[in-house]
Amino acid sequence: MTWIKPSFLWMMYRCGWGAKAGQETVLAVEISRDGFEWALRHACLSSYTRGVHPDRATWQRQLKRAPTRVQWDPERDLHLQPLPYRSLQLGLSGEAARRYADEWTIAIRDVTPLAHEIQALVSGGHLDSAAQLLPQESPYPLGDELLTHLRG
Repeated sequence: MTWIKPSFLWMMYRCGWGAKAGQETVLAVEISRDGFEWALRHACLSSYTRGVHPDRATWQRQLKRAPTRVQWDPERDLHLQPLPYRSLQLGLSGEAARRYADEWTIAIRDVTPLAHEIQALVSGGHLDSAAQLLPQESPYPLGDELLTHLRG
């Protein structure tokens, strides 16, 4: 399974600003809107949630069949501490992973130097300068019908 992590700071938390072993290169992968929305439509939550799923057995069957899965993890601040709201993490397997590699990917950029630059500013206490370098992120504009089955 491969994971799409749309939040830059959550990714920095995950890879330790590109310093964790085996995670020294940080890539920004741009994918098509059609691909992202296909993945959301075909996703299942990665954990059972009462009120979203009729029962645990139904959720387990859905999870086994789904080519994508969604986790909602706490968003992170510049110190990589959790914030009181969550960001989407989208896991791809099987057909979704193939489509991601062969159809959805538009561009790939190495953002490792940017990660290191922002981390150095944060370490030096220059939070305003670090914040100015963050990639622009905003809530994804889509109708509730794509997320109804994914709210946990």
